[in-house]
Parts: sequence; C-alpha cells; structure tokens
Amino acid sequence: MTVLTEISSLFKNIIFLSAISSLCISQILKMFFYLLTHKHKDPLEAIQTAIWSTGGMPSSHSALVCSLTTSAGIKQGISSDFFIFSLIFALIVLRDSLGVRRAAGLQAKALNTLGKQVSEKLGLEFNPVQEINGHSMVEVLVGGILGVLIAVVFYITLF
Repeated sequence: MTVLTEISSLFKNIIFLSAISSLCISQILKMFFYLLTHKHKDPLEAIQTAIWSTGGMPSSHSALVCSLTTSAGIKQGISSDFFIFSLIFALIVLRDSLGVRRAAGLQAKALNTLGKQVSEKLGLEFNPVQEINGHSMVEVLVGGILGVLIAVVFYITLF
C-alpha cells in the first residue's frame, strides 16, 4: 500500500472518524460556551479557544478518549485487547484531566497571585508561570457523554 492509500484508509475507519469528530465537535462547543460565558466576547479569542485552549466546557480530552473507547468496544468487542487498552488509556486521561492538571493549574494561579503581590510590594520583577487549565467534574462528564454519544451515532448511521 502506498502512503496515500494508508492515509485515505484512516478516513474510512469508523474508530478514527468518531474519535476525531468528537475532538473537533467538543472544541467547537467549547468556543460557543466561551462566547456565552465571557463578558468581553472577542471573536478572535473565541477562535483561539476552539483551536488551542485546554480546560473549559466540554472536555475535548474526555470526548476523544470516551469516543475512542466506545468505538473500540462496539467494533471489536469489550473483550478485545484494543478495547482494554483504550479503556485504560481513557481512565488515565480522565484522571489526569480532573486531578493532576487541575491541581497544577490551581497551584500555578496561587503562585502567580503571590508572586505579583510580592513583586509589587518589593518592586521586583516577577515572571508568572503558565497556568495550565484542568477540568471540573462537570466538564469531564459532559465531554465523556458527548464522546460516547458521537461514537454511537457514527455506528448507528454508518452501519
């Protein structure tokens, strides 16, 4: 098979299509949620949110891994090695979204607040650390449900 044939076969693979669609749909929904929830509705910032943003409603990570896992379970069965691998991978991603990344983001925010206060009082320069956005339980749950629904819709409509 040629490289182009291999690449084109990806776009016929229902597991790939449902997972990528879940990612794209959740990022687009994230842009709309941004526009609904922010006072200063900057369209350029909304587009950047859709393309690059981590955190926010819904979790695109959750949508992607839940769609991947659901698709693998439907197509290959829940006893298949691929489904089991996908499930473990999804659990790691979901846990990371809720715990590690969220905690790191909250700590970075607190550090930046403290650093800014100290720098203002002492007249020192302070370079803030990057605040990584994790997810709330609701954002992860909505993303996961979205991913499962998209995978099911793909299988209902394409099979």
